[in-house]
Amino acid sequence: MAKLYINEKNQKGHINAEIYGNFSEHLGRCIYEGLYVGEDSEIPNTNGMRNDVVAALREMKLPVLRWPGGCFADEYHWRDGVGPKENRKKMINTHWGGVTEDNSFGTHEFFELCEQIGCKTYINGNVGSGTVQEMSEWVEYMTFDGVSPMAELRKKNGHEKAWKIDYFGVGNENWGCGGNMTPGYYANLYRRYQTYVRNYKSDEHIFKVCGGPNVDDTYWTEEVLKTCYENAPENTHGFMDGLSMHYYVHPEGWEKKGSATEFDEKTWYKTLFKALYIETLIQQHTTIMDKYDPEKKIGLICDEWGTWFTCEPGTNPGFLYQQNTMRDALVAGLSLNVFNKHCDRVKMANIAQLVNVLQAVILTDGPKMLLTPTYHIFHMYKYHQDAELVESYIEGIKEIGAEEDYMVPNLQESVSIDKDGIVTITLNNLSVADSEEMEIRFMELHPGDVTAAIVTNKMDAYNTFEKPDLVREEEFKDFKITDRGVTFTMPACSVVQFRIK
Repeated sequence: MAKLYINEKNQKGHINAEIYGNFSEHLGRCIYEGLYVGEDSEIPNTNGMRNDVVAALREMKLPVLRWPGGCFADEYHWRDGVGPKENRKKMINTHWGGVTEDNSFGTHEFFELCEQIGCKTYINGNVGSGTVQEMSEWVEYMTFDGVSPMAELRKKNGHEKAWKIDYFGVGNENWGCGGNMTPGYYANLYRRYQTYVRNYKSDEHIFKVCGGPNVDDTYWTEEVLKTCYENAPENTHGFMDGLSMHYYVHPEGWEKKGSATEFDEKTWYKTLFKALYIETLIQQHTTIMDKYDPEKKIGLICDEWGTWFTCEPGTNPGFLYQQNTMRDALVAGLSLNVFNKHCDRVKMANIAQLVNVLQAVILTDGPKMLLTPTYHIFHMYKYHQDAELVESYIEGIKEIGAEEDYMVPNLQESVSIDKDGIVTITLNNLSVADSEEMEIRFMELHPGDVTAAIVTNKMDAYNTFEKPDLVREEEFKDFKITDRGVTFTMPACSVVQFRIK
């Protein structure tokens, strides 16, 4: 029997709600068809936003949304997406599918979407092909309430009151699609551009995100921090509030990627092994960040993460549309537990992407919508948002796998306690075949009220528009309350959540 020990009195850090964020890019059917259908659509909508999708995201408690990219951000010119829709410029989306982008979803529509969802805003500015003036004027357009050319333009375009930008990324992947820059060159551009991302309101601070490394590029992290910290005033922390990091899971490598739905046990374990690698990456980059920022004032922002498989057969390869199985559910569960456990440094994470792209939480087909296994994990884990991480440890973990080089622990967890004293436990059983007898033991707490939920099925099970509920969150009742905890059998290939008071 494996035992999960919880010291609910030892709080390890605050879990930012933003760790459960998401990412939406002008890519494939994420924005258009997925989120935005236009006011004249027969699909039920409010000001062009799909009512079914917005309701699901509110229920999932989506805390923050990143937009407009991604690679698209560094070719996006915000003026093309404001004003009367019939006058907006049309362009070719050269990054993703070579389709026409009509800019009918722009700044006003993004803020409308976030207001409907009730989430914070994370906007990525254009450094790769945009000017300092362009970025500065966009921030002024969005956030300045006084008399200025940009404020007047916003009002002319129909929005009297300024919006609030919660997070602003200065460029995206500037080591690659955002300009193929060296770290020193980008860091100096970052210092320059961020200067003009102004806080126009004294009581509102825009959290500035500096473009960080791709996967394990510690040289980028070191050089960017060194350049940004050089002669910087002490209280500016290198002129940044956060440093981004991107990591995608490709079980068969970047070139091949592998199928989202057809895989064997070897590929299952290889995928989970690679998903767990994100913890190593966090530790590597945190070690460098600690040299410059020992007080952890700068957040590590994992604003692109998730699985990336070969797109579904018969779909546009530039649209990155992939299905979502129990394997994706486990990747989500593992990753979110890792972010929770590193909440002292990880302050936000944004899975890629929201709808119809990569590891999406929602898929749509015309008027039809389904919730993916990944959605159900985010829904179960939402109680960790703004809770306090507490000390936890599993005794009796086994190393499992189909290949010696890709062994993984059979169990993984994170535990938090909220302001009402309710403990949330999220557990993953990585084994394809074996259930596990488990006992949860608390340091002092005597469980009174206990509820639980589970997502489980065969490793390659997924939802379709014909069978949208094949993989779903269900109530879990097969447990016994003891004086100091709970005992239960955790099914193979499952994610379980307990709520205990």
